[in-house]
Amino acid sequence: MPDFTERRRMMVDTQIRPSDVTKYPIIEAMLAVPREQFVPDAQAEAAYADQNVDLGGGRVLLEPRTLAKMLDAVDIQSDELVLDAACGLGYSTAVTARVAQMVIGVEEDEDMAADAQALLSETGADNAIVHTGPLAEGAAEHGPYDVILVQGGAEELPAALLEQLKDGGRIAALMMSGALGEVKIGYKSGGRISWRFAFNAGAPVLPGFAAERDFAL
Repeated sequence: MPDFTERRRMMVDTQIRPSDVTKYPIIEAMLAVPREQFVPDAQAEAAYADQNVDLGGGRVLLEPRTLAKMLDAVDIQSDELVLDAACGLGYSTAVTARVAQMVIGVEEDEDMAADAQALLSETGADNAIVHTGPLAEGAAEHGPYDVILVQGGAEELPAALLEQLKDGGRIAALMMSGALGEVKIGYKSGGRISWRFAFNAGAPVLPGFAAERDFAL
């Protein structure tokens, strides 16, 4: 049987700490949450690799470094409400739940959403729930949010999602341009969002997050 506890420690020591992630609550969360349980069974052996993990249907679980650096950059506080868009099977929601007051995961694939809710319950994430619905629409009924995380690539961010961010809140998004991507942190003030570059990463563009294309006849 694989020693997944040791693999989690190695993930933190070889992928997270060398990427300048030093906040103890993030490191503690990534040591505690069993990543192998939040991927399809066939992908369990790849759960701790330094790469995105295929969830099927063009969706991925972001590589550990990307998630950890996103969390480090948005600096979630223990009294904050977080929206975790495109939570997949719930790993990012489970990790975030250990540093936030409450987390609302959003997943439009009904099977993944059901599995995510079950896994969150099994792993003790009692301060997290999964909302089933279009990723681009977020979960306005639970907001507004102090922090929004987008767990996949985006060419454009849906206005409906941005509207759910509190004034004074932060959003972390992986903005893709072709094969190249940059994680940017947006800060909302006076109803406007200003963006800062955080680091480079990559992931498939999420449904509802692609730029509109102009088609010529």
